[in-house]
Amino acid sequence: MSRIGRLPISIPAGVTVTINERTITIKGAKGTLTMEHHPGIQVKHDSAKNEIVVIRPDEDRLSRSLHGLTRTLVQNMVVGVTSGYEKRLKIEGLGYQARMDAQSIVLSVGYANQIKLTPEPGVTVSVLDKEGTQILVTGIDKQKVGQFAADIRAVRKPEPYKGKGIRYQNEEVRRKDGKSFASGG
Repeated sequence: MSRIGRLPISIPAGVTVTINERTITIKGAKGTLTMEHHPGIQVKHDSAKNEIVVIRPDEDRLSRSLHGLTRTLVQNMVVGVTSGYEKRLKIEGLGYQARMDAQSIVLSVGYANQIKLTPEPGVTVSVLDKEGTQILVTGIDKQKVGQFAADIRAVRKPEPYKGKGIRYQNEEVRRKDGKSFASGG
């Protein structure tokens, strides 16, 4: 039995869950998320215990893998509508910076042109400091927040020699030594 899949998902106060065949809709203080799960997995709402239970039909490999996945996706939806998700990014490098342009973020990271990225609906992005080196991506959908943060990071990944580039807040970049000249004879 899946260790993750068999755990019930407790529903906090203020969150409403609607299950209509394969469609799960979770509504909370931050917004509404909807997901359609795999037809081989059952999702049941136990209103007496105020929790959601994910059930798999058999012990097939596919069923086992979808069991834990479905439970995690539903859990992420519950967390998203109650507290939301955020990713913090940090820009390092001389002259590298970010600024906001309406709803888009404009990155100046060493290319001839500035890069302009517009987030999907439901994802907000902001620059936290006046130097433009701290970026905050927030939203209720964990996948969208993570994808947009990855898109920003992909514009200029941190390089290992000087450490310049865009990285996640707590990301450790493995540094390499540059060229070393042998004192030769």
